[in-house]
Amino acid sequence: MTVHPWTHKYPSGVSPEIEPISQRNLPELLREAAHRYANAIAFTQCMPNGMNGSLRYRDVDTYSDAFAVYLREVTGLGAGDRVAIQMPNCLAYPVAAFGILKAGCVLVNTNPLYTAPEMVHQFSDSGVKALIITDMFADRLPAVLSKTGIEIVVTARIAEFFPPVIARIIRMVQKYWDRSLHPITEKHTAFKEALEAGRQQLARGVKPEAYLTGMGPNTLAALQYTGGTTGVAKGAMLSHANMLANVYQTSELMGSNLRPGAETILTALPLYHIFAFTVNLLLFYSQGARNILVPSPRPPSNLKRTFENYRITWLTGVNTLFNALLNERWFVAHPPPHLQASIAGGMSLLPTVAEQWRKITKTPVVEGFGLSEASPVIACNPLGGVIKDGSIGIPLPSTEIRCVDDNGKATPVGEPGEMLVRGPQVMQGYWQSPAETEKVLVDGWLHTGDIARMDEDGYFFIADRKKDMVLVSGFNVFPNEVEAVIAAHPEVSEAAVVGIPDAKSGEAVKAFVVAKAPGLTEESLIKHCRDSLASYKVPRSVEFRDELPKNLIGKILRKDLRDKPAPENAGSSQGESETGRG
Repeated sequence: MTVHPWTHKYPSGVSPEIEPISQRNLPELLREAAHRYANAIAFTQCMPNGMNGSLRYRDVDTYSDAFAVYLREVTGLGAGDRVAIQMPNCLAYPVAAFGILKAGCVLVNTNPLYTAPEMVHQFSDSGVKALIITDMFADRLPAVLSKTGIEIVVTARIAEFFPPVIARIIRMVQKYWDRSLHPITEKHTAFKEALEAGRQQLARGVKPEAYLTGMGPNTLAALQYTGGTTGVAKGAMLSHANMLANVYQTSELMGSNLRPGAETILTALPLYHIFAFTVNLLLFYSQGARNILVPSPRPPSNLKRTFENYRITWLTGVNTLFNALLNERWFVAHPPPHLQASIAGGMSLLPTVAEQWRKITKTPVVEGFGLSEASPVIACNPLGGVIKDGSIGIPLPSTEIRCVDDNGKATPVGEPGEMLVRGPQVMQGYWQSPAETEKVLVDGWLHTGDIARMDEDGYFFIADRKKDMVLVSGFNVFPNEVEAVIAAHPEVSEAAVVGIPDAKSGEAVKAFVVAKAPGLTEESLIKHCRDSLASYKVPRSVEFRDELPKNLIGKILRKDLRDKPAPENAGSSQGESETGRG
Protein backbone atom coordinates (compact mmCIF):
# COMPACT_ATOMS: atom_id res chain seq x y z
CA MET A 1 0.00 0.00 0.00
CA THR A 2 1.35 3.41 -1.02
CA VAL A 3 1.75 5.87 1.85
CA HIS A 4 0.57 9.37 0.94
CA PRO A 5 0.81 12.61 2.94
CA TRP A 6 -2.86 12.20 3.91
CA THR A 7 -2.66 8.52 4.89
CA HIS A 8 -2.07 9.28 8.57
CA LYS A 9 -4.87 11.84 8.67
CA TYR A 10 -7.63 9.26 8.41
CA PRO A 11 -9.46 8.96 11.76
CA SER A 12 -9.00 5.88 13.90
CA GLY A 13 -10.77 2.89 12.41
CA VAL A 14 -10.78 4.28 8.84
CA SER A 15 -8.74 2.28 6.34
CA PRO A 16 -6.81 4.00 3.52
CA GLU A 17 -8.22 1.37 1.14
CA ILE A 18 -11.73 -0.03 0.82
CA GLU A 19 -12.27 -3.77 1.00
CA PRO A 20 -13.22 -5.70 -2.16
CA ILE A 21 -16.87 -5.02 -2.99
CA SER A 22 -19.09 -8.07 -2.69
CA GLN A 23 -21.95 -6.80 -4.88
CA ARG A 24 -21.59 -7.07 -8.66
CA ASN A 25 -24.05 -4.27 -9.36
CA LEU A 26 -26.25 -1.64 -7.72
CA PRO A 27 -29.46 -3.75 -7.69
CA GLU A 28 -27.72 -6.28 -5.43
CA LEU A 29 -26.85 -3.47 -2.99
CA LEU A 30 -30.43 -2.17 -3.09
CA ARG A 31 -31.93 -5.64 -2.60
CA GLU A 32 -29.75 -6.39 0.41
CA ALA A 33 -30.72 -3.11 2.09
CA ALA A 34 -34.42 -3.71 1.39
CA HIS A 35 -34.29 -7.15 3.01
CA ARG A 36 -32.23 -6.00 6.00
CA TYR A 37 -34.45 -3.00 6.79
CA ALA A 38 -37.73 -4.25 5.30
CA ASN A 39 -40.08 -2.77 7.91
CA ALA A 40 -38.27 0.53 8.39
CA ILE A 41 -39.40 3.73 6.65
CA ALA A 42 -37.11 4.41 3.73
CA PHE A 43 -38.50 7.66 2.32
CA THR A 44 -40.82 10.39 3.54
CA GLN A 45 -41.79 13.18 1.20
CA CYS A 46 -42.49 16.37 3.12
CA MET A 47 -44.49 19.18 1.51
CA PRO A 48 -44.19 22.81 2.76
CA ASN A 49 -47.72 22.64 4.21
CA GLY A 50 -46.77 19.68 6.39
CA MET A 51 -48.58 17.06 4.30
CA ASN A 52 -46.51 13.97 3.70
CA GLY A 53 -46.35 10.41 2.46
CA SER A 54 -43.94 7.56 3.20
CA LEU A 55 -42.64 4.28 1.79
CA ARG A 56 -41.03 1.44 3.73
CA TYR A 57 -38.01 -0.43 2.43
CA ARG A 58 -40.15 -3.41 1.46
CA ASP A 59 -42.50 -1.12 -0.48
CA VAL A 60 -39.67 0.50 -2.41
CA ASP A 61 -38.31 -2.95 -3.27
CA THR A 62 -41.69 -4.28 -4.44
CA TYR A 63 -42.65 -1.19 -6.45
CA SER A 64 -39.26 -0.90 -8.13
CA ASP A 65 -39.43 -4.60 -9.07
CA ALA A 66 -42.79 -3.92 -10.71
CA PHE A 67 -41.42 -0.91 -12.56
CA ALA A 68 -38.39 -2.86 -13.78
CA VAL A 69 -40.67 -5.57 -15.16
CA TYR A 70 -42.91 -2.94 -16.76
CA LEU A 71 -39.92 -1.43 -18.60
CA ARG A 72 -38.67 -4.77 -19.89
CA GLU A 73 -41.82 -6.85 -20.45
CA VAL A 74 -44.50 -4.26 -21.23
CA THR A 75 -42.63 -1.53 -23.10
CA GLY A 76 -40.08 -3.86 -24.67
CA LEU A 77 -36.98 -1.96 -23.58
CA GLY A 78 -33.76 -3.93 -23.49
CA ALA A 79 -30.62 -3.99 -21.38
CA GLY A 80 -28.57 -0.86 -21.92
CA ASP A 81 -31.46 1.26 -23.22
CA ARG A 82 -31.39 4.78 -21.80
CA VAL A 83 -34.26 5.95 -19.59
CA ALA A 84 -34.48 9.55 -18.36
CA ILE A 85 -35.96 10.75 -15.07
CA GLN A 86 -37.13 14.34 -14.85
CA MET A 87 -38.56 14.85 -11.37
CA PRO A 88 -38.03 16.89 -8.23
CA ASN A 89 -37.48 15.05 -4.95
CA CYS A 90 -40.55 12.87 -4.48
CA LEU A 91 -41.49 9.28 -3.56
CA ALA A 92 -41.79 8.28 -7.21
CA TYR A 93 -38.13 9.16 -7.83
CA PRO A 94 -36.40 6.30 -5.94
CA VAL A 95 -39.00 3.80 -7.19
CA ALA A 96 -38.37 4.83 -10.79
CA ALA A 97 -34.58 5.09 -10.41
CA PHE A 98 -34.22 1.71 -8.70
CA GLY A 99 -36.57 0.17 -11.25
CA ILE A 100 -34.47 1.46 -14.13
CA LEU A 101 -31.31 0.02 -12.58
CA LYS A 102 -33.00 -3.32 -11.81
CA ALA A 103 -34.17 -3.50 -15.43
CA GLY A 104 -30.59 -3.29 -16.64
CA CYS A 105 -31.32 0.04 -18.33
CA VAL A 106 -29.17 3.16 -18.11
CA LEU A 107 -30.41 6.01 -15.92
CA VAL A 108 -30.21 9.52 -17.37
CA ASN A 109 -30.83 12.14 -14.68
CA THR A 110 -32.45 15.30 -16.03
CA ASN A 111 -32.99 18.63 -14.32
CA PRO A 112 -36.74 19.37 -14.01
CA LEU A 113 -35.97 23.06 -14.61
CA TYR A 114 -34.70 22.38 -18.11
CA THR A 115 -36.45 24.12 -20.96
CA ALA A 116 -37.52 22.28 -24.11
CA PRO A 117 -34.27 23.06 -26.05
CA GLU A 118 -32.16 21.78 -23.15
CA MET A 119 -34.26 18.62 -22.91
CA VAL A 120 -33.96 18.00 -26.65
CA HIS A 121 -30.17 18.24 -26.51
CA GLN A 122 -29.76 15.84 -23.60
CA PHE A 123 -32.34 13.31 -24.79
CA SER A 124 -31.01 13.32 -28.35
CA ASP A 125 -27.38 13.03 -27.34
CA SER A 126 -28.04 10.15 -24.93
CA GLY A 127 -30.51 8.37 -27.21
CA VAL A 128 -33.19 8.21 -24.53
CA LYS A 129 -36.05 5.84 -25.40
CA ALA A 130 -38.23 6.37 -22.32
CA LEU A 131 -38.92 9.38 -20.12
CA ILE A 132 -40.31 9.35 -16.58
CA ILE A 133 -41.55 12.88 -15.89
CA THR A 134 -43.60 14.62 -13.22
CA ASP A 135 -46.93 15.60 -14.78
CA MET A 136 -46.55 19.25 -13.76
CA PHE A 137 -43.72 19.52 -16.32
CA ALA A 138 -45.45 17.58 -19.08
CA ASP A 139 -46.54 20.73 -20.93
CA ARG A 140 -43.03 20.75 -22.47
CA LEU A 141 -43.53 17.38 -24.15
CA PRO A 142 -45.06 18.59 -27.45
CA ALA A 143 -41.95 20.67 -28.15
CA VAL A 144 -39.61 17.82 -27.21
CA LEU A 145 -40.89 14.41 -28.29
CA SER A 146 -40.98 15.07 -32.04
CA LYS A 147 -37.31 16.09 -31.96
CA THR A 148 -36.05 13.07 -30.01
CA GLY A 149 -36.20 9.30 -30.15
CA ILE A 150 -38.38 8.98 -27.05
CA GLU A 151 -40.98 6.24 -27.53
CA ILE A 152 -42.37 5.85 -24.01
CA VAL A 153 -43.57 8.53 -21.59
CA VAL A 154 -44.60 7.77 -18.00
CA THR A 155 -46.07 10.59 -15.92
CA ALA A 156 -45.95 10.66 -12.12
CA ARG A 157 -47.82 12.88 -9.69
CA ILE A 158 -45.98 14.95 -7.10
CA ALA A 159 -48.06 13.24 -4.38
CA GLU A 160 -47.59 9.70 -5.72
CA PHE A 161 -47.91 7.14 -2.88
CA PHE A 162 -49.46 9.69 -0.49
CA PRO A 163 -52.59 8.66 1.48
CA PRO A 164 -55.57 9.05 -0.92
CA VAL A 165 -57.28 11.93 0.88
CA ILE A 166 -54.07 13.96 1.16
CA ALA A 167 -53.17 13.20 -2.47
CA ARG A 168 -56.55 14.50 -3.62
CA ILE A 169 -56.15 17.71 -1.64
CA ILE A 170 -52.70 18.36 -3.14
CA ARG A 171 -54.09 17.58 -6.59
CA MET A 172 -56.89 20.12 -6.14
CA VAL A 173 -54.43 22.76 -4.99
CA GLN A 174 -52.30 22.14 -8.08
CA LYS A 175 -55.31 22.34 -10.40
CA TYR A 176 -57.27 25.23 -8.98
CA TRP A 177 -54.93 27.24 -6.73
CA ASP A 178 -51.41 27.39 -8.16
CA ARG A 179 -52.52 26.10 -11.59
CA SER A 180 -49.33 24.08 -12.03
CA LEU A 181 -51.08 21.29 -13.94
CA HIS A 182 -51.83 21.43 -17.64
CA PRO A 183 -53.63 18.97 -19.95
CA ILE A 184 -51.24 16.31 -21.28
CA THR A 185 -51.77 16.03 -25.01
CA GLU A 186 -49.05 13.48 -25.77
CA LYS A 187 -49.47 9.72 -25.43
CA HIS A 188 -48.40 8.65 -21.95
CA THR A 189 -48.89 6.12 -19.16
CA ALA A 190 -49.63 7.09 -15.59
CA PHE A 191 -47.03 5.85 -13.10
CA LYS A 192 -49.57 3.83 -11.11
CA GLU A 193 -50.80 2.18 -14.32
CA ALA A 194 -47.21 1.25 -15.18
CA LEU A 195 -46.74 -0.29 -11.74
CA GLU A 196 -49.99 -2.25 -12.06
CA ALA A 197 -48.92 -3.58 -15.46
CA GLY A 198 -45.63 -4.64 -13.91
CA ARG A 199 -47.39 -6.33 -10.98
CA GLN A 200 -49.48 -8.37 -13.40
CA GLN A 201 -46.29 -9.62 -15.04
CA LEU A 202 -44.83 -10.49 -11.63
CA ALA A 203 -47.99 -12.45 -10.82
CA ARG A 204 -47.44 -14.48 -13.99
CA GLY A 205 -44.03 -15.56 -12.72
CA VAL A 206 -41.68 -13.03 -14.32
CA LYS A 207 -38.53 -12.69 -12.19
CA PRO A 208 -36.73 -9.33 -12.26
CA GLU A 209 -33.60 -11.11 -11.02
CA ALA A 210 -33.27 -12.47 -14.55
CA TYR A 211 -32.29 -8.99 -15.74
CA LEU A 212 -29.16 -9.13 -13.59
CA THR A 213 -27.65 -11.79 -15.85
CA GLY A 214 -24.72 -10.17 -17.56
CA MET A 215 -24.97 -7.04 -15.38
CA GLY A 216 -21.44 -6.94 -14.04
CA PRO A 217 -19.38 -4.25 -12.31
CA ASN A 218 -18.35 -2.64 -15.59
CA THR A 219 -21.87 -2.44 -16.99
CA LEU A 220 -22.99 1.14 -17.61
CA ALA A 221 -25.38 2.29 -14.88
CA ALA A 222 -25.93 6.00 -15.52
CA LEU A 223 -25.20 8.92 -17.79
CA GLN A 224 -24.67 12.03 -15.69
CA TYR A 225 -24.57 15.09 -17.90
CA THR A 226 -21.90 17.67 -17.23
CA GLY A 227 -19.92 20.28 -19.08
CA GLY A 228 -16.68 18.56 -18.07
CA THR A 229 -13.63 20.74 -18.68
CA THR A 230 -14.70 22.15 -22.04
CA GLY A 231 -18.16 23.55 -21.32
CA VAL A 232 -19.91 21.31 -23.85
CA ALA A 233 -22.63 19.24 -22.18
CA LYS A 234 -21.88 15.53 -22.38
CA GLY A 235 -22.70 12.38 -20.47
CA ALA A 236 -20.23 11.03 -17.93
CA MET A 237 -20.44 7.22 -18.20
CA LEU A 238 -20.71 5.84 -14.68
CA SER A 239 -20.58 2.08 -14.27
CA HIS A 240 -22.07 0.02 -11.46
CA ALA A 241 -18.52 -0.44 -10.12
CA ASN A 242 -17.91 3.34 -10.16
CA MET A 243 -20.97 4.12 -8.10
CA LEU A 244 -20.62 1.16 -5.75
CA ALA A 245 -17.04 2.18 -5.08
CA ASN A 246 -18.04 5.74 -4.22
CA VAL A 247 -20.72 4.49 -1.82
CA TYR A 248 -18.17 2.30 -0.04
CA GLN A 249 -15.46 4.98 -0.09
CA THR A 250 -17.72 7.61 1.43
CA SER A 251 -19.01 5.13 4.00
CA GLU A 252 -15.47 4.16 4.98
CA LEU A 253 -14.41 7.76 5.54
CA MET A 254 -17.51 8.47 7.63
CA GLY A 255 -16.67 5.44 9.76
CA SER A 256 -18.52 5.04 13.04
CA ASN A 257 -20.22 8.42 12.60
CA LEU A 258 -22.73 6.64 10.34
CA ARG A 259 -25.03 4.42 12.42
CA PRO A 260 -26.80 1.73 10.35
CA GLY A 261 -30.56 1.82 10.76
CA ALA A 262 -30.51 4.85 13.05
CA GLU A 263 -30.06 7.87 10.78
CA THR A 264 -32.53 10.37 9.31
CA ILE A 265 -31.15 12.46 6.47
CA LEU A 266 -32.74 15.59 5.09
CA THR A 267 -32.52 15.65 1.29
CA ALA A 268 -33.03 19.21 0.15
CA LEU A 269 -30.49 18.87 -2.66
CA PRO A 270 -32.14 17.52 -5.83
CA LEU A 271 -31.67 13.79 -6.38
CA TYR A 272 -30.89 14.34 -10.07
CA HIS A 273 -27.68 16.02 -8.87
CA ILE A 274 -24.94 13.37 -8.68
CA PHE A 275 -23.90 14.33 -5.13
CA ALA A 276 -27.38 13.78 -3.71
CA PHE A 277 -27.89 10.71 -5.87
CA THR A 278 -24.78 8.92 -4.62
CA VAL A 279 -24.62 10.16 -1.03
CA ASN A 280 -28.21 10.88 0.02
CA LEU A 281 -29.91 8.20 -2.05
CA LEU A 282 -27.53 5.26 -2.52
CA LEU A 283 -25.29 5.55 0.56
CA PHE A 284 -27.95 6.32 3.14
CA TYR A 285 -30.37 3.78 1.63
CA SER A 286 -27.69 1.10 1.93
CA GLN A 287 -27.36 2.07 5.61
CA GLY A 288 -31.06 1.78 6.40
CA ALA A 289 -31.59 5.50 6.94
CA ARG A 290 -34.88 7.35 6.71
CA ASN A 291 -34.65 9.84 3.87
CA ILE A 292 -36.74 13.01 4.15
CA LEU A 293 -37.36 14.24 0.61
CA VAL A 294 -38.09 17.93 0.08
CA PRO A 295 -39.32 18.83 -3.44
CA SER A 296 -38.26 22.47 -3.09
CA PRO A 297 -36.20 24.01 -0.26
CA ARG A 298 -36.86 27.54 -1.51
CA PRO A 299 -37.74 29.67 0.27
CA PRO A 300 -35.92 28.16 3.28
CA SER A 301 -39.12 28.54 5.29
CA ASN A 302 -40.27 25.45 3.34
CA LEU A 303 -37.98 23.46 5.64
CA LYS A 304 -39.41 24.73 8.91
CA ARG A 305 -42.00 21.97 9.44
CA THR A 306 -39.54 19.35 8.25
CA PHE A 307 -37.09 20.23 11.00
CA GLU A 308 -39.94 20.44 13.52
CA ASN A 309 -41.54 17.11 12.61
CA TYR A 310 -38.55 14.81 12.05
CA ARG A 311 -35.45 13.80 14.01
CA ILE A 312 -32.97 15.03 11.39
CA THR A 313 -29.52 13.61 12.12
CA TRP A 314 -27.76 14.43 8.84
CA LEU A 315 -27.98 17.25 6.33
CA THR A 316 -26.25 17.70 3.00
CA GLY A 317 -26.29 21.01 1.18
CA VAL A 318 -24.45 23.80 -0.56
CA ASN A 319 -23.15 26.98 1.02
CA THR A 320 -26.26 28.81 -0.17
CA LEU A 321 -28.55 26.51 1.82
CA PHE A 322 -26.52 26.65 5.03
CA ASN A 323 -26.29 30.44 4.80
CA ALA A 324 -30.02 30.77 4.12
CA LEU A 325 -30.93 28.67 7.16
CA LEU A 326 -28.62 30.72 9.35
CA ASN A 327 -30.62 33.79 8.34
CA GLU A 328 -33.94 32.22 9.38
CA ARG A 329 -35.03 33.29 12.87
CA TRP A 330 -36.87 30.04 13.53
CA PHE A 331 -33.76 27.99 12.70
CA VAL A 332 -31.42 30.03 14.86
CA ALA A 333 -33.91 30.02 17.75
CA HIS A 334 -34.51 26.27 17.55
CA PRO A 335 -31.65 24.48 15.75
CA PRO A 336 -32.27 20.78 15.05
CA PRO A 337 -31.63 19.03 18.38
CA HIS A 338 -30.76 15.61 16.93
CA LEU A 339 -28.38 16.77 14.19
CA GLN A 340 -25.12 14.80 14.19
CA ALA A 341 -23.26 16.38 11.26
CA SER A 342 -23.64 18.16 7.93
CA ILE A 343 -21.81 17.75 4.63
CA ALA A 344 -21.23 20.62 2.21
CA GLY A 345 -20.50 20.18 -1.47
CA GLY A 346 -21.36 21.59 -4.87
CA MET A 347 -19.66 24.94 -4.19
CA SER A 348 -17.14 26.33 -1.73
CA LEU A 349 -18.30 26.46 1.88
CA LEU A 350 -17.37 29.91 3.14
CA PRO A 351 -15.37 29.74 6.40
CA THR A 352 -17.67 32.34 7.99
CA VAL A 353 -20.71 30.19 7.20
CA ALA A 354 -19.00 27.06 8.55
CA GLU A 355 -18.05 28.84 11.78
CA GLN A 356 -21.55 30.22 12.29
CA TRP A 357 -23.14 26.83 11.52
CA ARG A 358 -21.04 25.12 14.17
CA LYS A 359 -21.84 27.89 16.65
CA ILE A 360 -25.61 27.70 16.14
CA THR A 361 -26.08 23.92 15.74
CA LYS A 362 -23.22 22.79 18.02
CA THR A 363 -22.40 20.15 15.36
CA PRO A 364 -19.66 19.80 12.75
CA VAL A 365 -20.04 20.73 9.10
CA VAL A 366 -17.44 19.33 6.73
CA GLU A 367 -16.68 20.34 3.16
CA GLY A 368 -16.03 17.82 0.43
CA PHE A 369 -15.42 17.93 -3.28
CA GLY A 370 -16.57 15.94 -6.24
CA LEU A 371 -17.39 16.03 -9.90
CA SER A 372 -19.77 14.09 -12.11
CA GLU A 373 -16.84 12.32 -13.74
CA ALA A 374 -15.96 10.73 -10.38
CA SER A 375 -19.38 9.52 -9.23
CA PRO A 376 -18.80 12.19 -7.66
CA VAL A 377 -16.90 12.37 -4.33
CA ILE A 378 -13.10 12.44 -4.38
CA ALA A 379 -12.23 14.27 -1.14
CA CYS A 380 -13.75 15.36 2.15
CA ASN A 381 -12.75 16.70 5.53
CA PRO A 382 -12.83 13.69 7.87
CA LEU A 383 -15.38 13.60 10.67
CA GLY A 384 -13.53 12.57 13.79
CA GLY A 385 -10.31 13.96 12.34
CA VAL A 386 -8.83 17.36 11.60
CA ILE A 387 -11.25 19.69 9.81
CA LYS A 388 -9.72 22.60 7.91
CA ASP A 389 -12.09 25.36 6.86
CA GLY A 390 -11.55 26.42 3.27
CA SER A 391 -10.17 23.00 2.39
CA ILE A 392 -11.92 20.23 0.48
CA GLY A 393 -10.22 17.79 2.85
CA ILE A 394 -8.26 14.63 2.13
CA PRO A 395 -8.80 12.05 -0.62
CA LEU A 396 -11.35 9.32 0.02
CA PRO A 397 -9.95 5.83 0.71
CA SER A 398 -8.63 4.18 -2.46
CA THR A 399 -8.33 7.61 -4.10
CA GLU A 400 -5.20 9.42 -5.23
CA ILE A 401 -4.98 13.13 -5.97
CA ARG A 402 -2.01 15.07 -7.25
CA CYS A 403 -1.40 18.55 -8.59
CA VAL A 404 0.71 19.05 -11.73
CA ASP A 405 2.09 21.96 -13.72
CA ASP A 406 1.60 22.57 -17.44
CA ASN A 407 4.29 19.99 -18.21
CA GLY A 408 2.66 17.27 -16.13
CA LYS A 409 5.22 17.47 -13.30
CA ALA A 410 4.02 17.30 -9.71
CA THR A 411 3.97 20.71 -8.07
CA PRO A 412 5.69 21.19 -4.70
CA VAL A 413 3.67 21.19 -1.50
CA GLY A 414 1.75 24.45 -1.26
CA GLU A 415 2.13 25.28 -4.95
CA PRO A 416 -0.95 25.32 -7.22
CA GLY A 417 -1.39 23.02 -10.18
CA GLU A 418 -4.08 21.20 -12.08
CA MET A 419 -5.77 18.61 -9.89
CA LEU A 420 -5.61 15.03 -11.20
CA VAL A 421 -7.59 12.15 -9.69
CA ARG A 422 -7.25 8.37 -9.84
CA GLY A 423 -9.56 5.85 -8.19
CA PRO A 424 -12.28 3.23 -8.77
CA GLN A 425 -14.98 5.92 -8.83
CA VAL A 426 -13.58 7.63 -11.95
CA MET A 427 -15.89 7.37 -14.97
CA GLN A 428 -15.42 5.14 -17.99
CA GLY A 429 -15.43 8.16 -20.29
CA TYR A 430 -17.79 10.57 -22.00
CA TRP A 431 -20.74 9.09 -23.88
CA GLN A 432 -19.96 8.83 -27.59
CA SER A 433 -17.16 11.38 -27.22
CA PRO A 434 -13.83 9.54 -27.57
CA ALA A 435 -11.91 12.70 -28.41
CA GLU A 436 -13.17 14.49 -25.28
CA THR A 437 -12.49 11.38 -23.22
CA GLU A 438 -8.87 11.27 -24.37
CA LYS A 439 -8.39 14.86 -23.24
CA VAL A 440 -9.37 14.18 -19.64
CA LEU A 441 -8.46 10.52 -19.04
CA VAL A 442 -4.72 10.14 -19.47
CA ASP A 443 -2.82 7.10 -18.17
CA GLY A 444 -5.59 6.35 -15.70
CA TRP A 445 -5.70 9.88 -14.30
CA LEU A 446 -8.71 12.17 -14.57
CA HIS A 447 -7.67 15.71 -15.44
CA THR A 448 -10.23 17.83 -13.61
CA GLY A 449 -9.33 21.25 -15.00
CA ASP A 450 -9.46 22.60 -11.43
CA ILE A 451 -6.47 24.38 -9.95
CA ALA A 452 -5.61 23.23 -6.43
CA ARG A 453 -2.77 23.02 -3.94
CA MET A 454 -1.92 20.44 -1.29
CA ASP A 455 -0.58 21.36 2.14
CA GLU A 456 1.94 19.39 4.18
CA ASP A 457 -0.83 17.31 5.79
CA GLY A 458 -2.26 16.15 2.48
CA TYR A 459 -5.29 18.46 2.61
CA PHE A 460 -6.31 20.01 -0.70
CA PHE A 461 -7.45 23.57 -1.37
CA ILE A 462 -9.16 24.66 -4.57
CA ALA A 463 -7.36 27.72 -5.92
CA ASP A 464 -9.71 28.29 -8.81
CA ARG A 465 -12.65 26.60 -10.44
CA LYS A 466 -12.58 25.44 -14.01
CA LYS A 467 -11.42 28.44 -15.91
CA ASP A 468 -14.70 29.88 -17.10
CA MET A 469 -17.45 27.86 -15.43
CA VAL A 470 -19.94 29.81 -13.32
CA LEU A 471 -21.25 28.15 -10.18
CA VAL A 472 -24.75 29.34 -9.25
CA SER A 473 -25.97 27.82 -5.95
CA GLY A 474 -23.96 24.69 -6.70
CA PHE A 475 -25.16 24.33 -10.30
CA ASN A 476 -22.75 24.52 -13.21
CA VAL A 477 -23.41 27.20 -15.81
CA PHE A 478 -21.26 26.99 -18.89
CA PRO A 479 -20.64 30.31 -20.66
CA ASN A 480 -20.57 28.75 -24.13
CA GLU A 481 -24.18 27.63 -23.75
CA VAL A 482 -25.48 31.00 -22.52
CA GLU A 483 -23.45 32.90 -25.12
CA ALA A 484 -24.94 30.78 -27.89
CA VAL A 485 -28.45 31.68 -26.76
CA ILE A 486 -27.63 35.40 -26.52
CA ALA A 487 -25.92 35.36 -29.92
CA ALA A 488 -29.10 33.96 -31.44
CA HIS A 489 -30.84 37.28 -30.72
CA PRO A 490 -31.08 39.15 -34.05
CA GLU A 491 -29.85 42.41 -32.52
CA VAL A 492 -26.70 40.97 -30.90
CA SER A 493 -23.32 41.23 -32.56
CA GLU A 494 -21.11 39.63 -29.89
CA ALA A 495 -21.54 38.29 -26.40
CA ALA A 496 -19.47 36.96 -23.52
CA VAL A 497 -20.57 35.54 -20.19
CA VAL A 498 -18.72 35.46 -16.87
CA GLY A 499 -19.53 34.82 -13.23
CA ILE A 500 -19.66 37.64 -10.71
CA PRO A 501 -19.80 37.34 -6.89
CA ASP A 502 -23.29 37.13 -5.43
CA ALA A 503 -24.14 37.07 -1.73
CA LYS A 504 -27.07 34.67 -2.14
CA SER A 505 -25.98 32.22 -4.84
CA GLY A 506 -22.18 32.38 -4.60
CA GLU A 507 -21.95 33.53 -8.19
CA ALA A 508 -24.36 35.04 -10.69
CA VAL A 509 -24.26 35.11 -14.47
CA LYS A 510 -23.33 38.39 -16.12
CA ALA A 511 -23.41 39.01 -19.86
CA PHE A 512 -21.32 41.47 -21.84
CA VAL A 513 -22.94 42.34 -25.15
CA VAL A 514 -22.07 44.28 -28.28
CA ALA A 515 -25.31 45.30 -29.98
CA LYS A 516 -25.73 45.68 -33.71
CA ALA A 517 -27.60 48.95 -33.26
CA PRO A 518 -28.90 51.17 -30.44
CA GLY A 519 -32.20 50.18 -28.91
CA LEU A 520 -31.43 46.71 -27.54
CA THR A 521 -32.30 46.60 -23.84
CA GLU A 522 -31.25 44.50 -20.89
CA GLU A 523 -34.87 43.49 -20.28
CA SER A 524 -35.41 42.16 -23.80
CA LEU A 525 -32.19 40.14 -23.71
CA ILE A 526 -33.02 38.57 -20.36
CA LYS A 527 -36.51 37.70 -21.60
CA HIS A 528 -34.93 36.13 -24.69
CA CYS A 529 -32.69 33.98 -22.48
CA ARG A 530 -35.56 32.85 -20.27
CA ASP A 531 -37.21 31.25 -23.30
CA SER A 532 -34.31 28.82 -23.79
CA LEU A 533 -32.46 28.50 -20.48
CA ALA A 534 -33.18 27.24 -16.99
CA SER A 535 -33.65 30.14 -14.57
CA TYR A 536 -30.26 29.76 -12.84
CA LYS A 537 -28.48 30.10 -16.21
CA VAL A 538 -30.23 33.35 -17.18
CA PRO A 539 -27.95 36.41 -16.84
CA ARG A 540 -28.67 38.45 -13.74
CA SER A 541 -27.33 41.56 -15.45
CA VAL A 542 -26.23 42.73 -18.89
CA GLU A 543 -23.50 45.25 -19.63
CA PHE A 544 -23.34 46.74 -23.11
CA ARG A 545 -19.93 47.43 -24.64
CA ASP A 546 -18.77 48.98 -27.88
CA GLU A 547 -16.29 46.10 -28.19
CA LEU A 548 -15.10 43.07 -26.22
CA PRO A 549 -11.45 42.37 -25.36
CA LYS A 550 -9.82 39.78 -27.65
CA ASN A 551 -6.46 38.14 -28.12
CA LEU A 552 -4.43 38.19 -31.34
CA ILE A 553 -6.44 35.40 -32.95
CA GLY A 554 -9.75 37.04 -32.12
CA LYS A 555 -10.76 34.96 -29.11
CA ILE A 556 -12.78 36.90 -26.53
CA LEU A 557 -10.87 37.24 -23.26
CA ARG A 558 -13.35 36.46 -20.51
CA LYS A 559 -10.62 36.90 -17.91
CA ASP A 560 -10.26 40.56 -18.87
CA LEU A 561 -14.00 41.05 -18.48
CA ARG A 562 -13.87 39.55 -14.99
CA ASP A 563 -10.76 41.33 -13.79
CA LYS A 564 -10.76 44.75 -15.47
CA PRO A 565 -13.20 47.62 -14.86
CA ALA A 566 -15.47 48.72 -17.66
CA PRO A 567 -14.32 51.60 -19.88
CA GLU A 568 -16.00 54.94 -19.32
CA ASN A 569 -18.25 54.56 -22.37
CA ALA A 570 -19.48 51.08 -21.45
CA GLY A 571 -23.22 50.83 -21.77
CA SER A 572 -23.51 54.37 -23.21
CA SER A 573 -25.01 53.21 -26.47
CA GLN A 574 -27.90 51.57 -24.60
CA GLY A 575 -28.26 54.06 -21.79
CA GLU A 576 -27.35 51.51 -19.09
CA SER A 577 -24.98 51.87 -16.15
CA GLU A 578 -21.51 50.39 -16.26
CA THR A 579 -22.46 47.35 -14.22
CA GLY A 580 -25.96 46.84 -15.56
CA ARG A 581 -29.05 46.39 -13.40
CA GLY A 582 -29.11 43.43 -10.98
